[in-house]
Amino acid sequence: MYKRLFGKLFVYSMRKGDERKKFINTKAQSYSFMIVIGVLILDVVESIYRTFQGKSSYDGNGISPLMFLTTISVVYFITFLMYRKKYGD
Repeated sequence: MYKRLFGKLFVYSMRKGDERKKFINTKAQSYSFMIVIGVLILDVVESIYRTFQGKSSYDGNGISPLMFLTTISVVYFITFLMYRKKYGD
C-alpha cells in the first residue's frame, strides 16, 4: 500500500507542469527538512544533557533509522497533500 502511494507521489512530482506543482513540492520538502533538522537538534541536545548528567550519551536508545525515515516520509506526504489542497492542482 505504501509503495503504491509513494510511487504515485514520485511519478506525480516528476511530471512536467507549471510552477505551481514545483512550488507545492518545494514547500512540502522544506517543511519536512525543518522537521528533520528539529528532530536531529533535539537528539543532540538530549545527548549533551545526558553527558553532563554523567550518564552515557549512547545507551542504545537513539533514533531508529527505519522509524525516522518512516516518520519523515509520512510528514512529507501529509504536508504535500495539505499544500496541494491549499494551492490547488
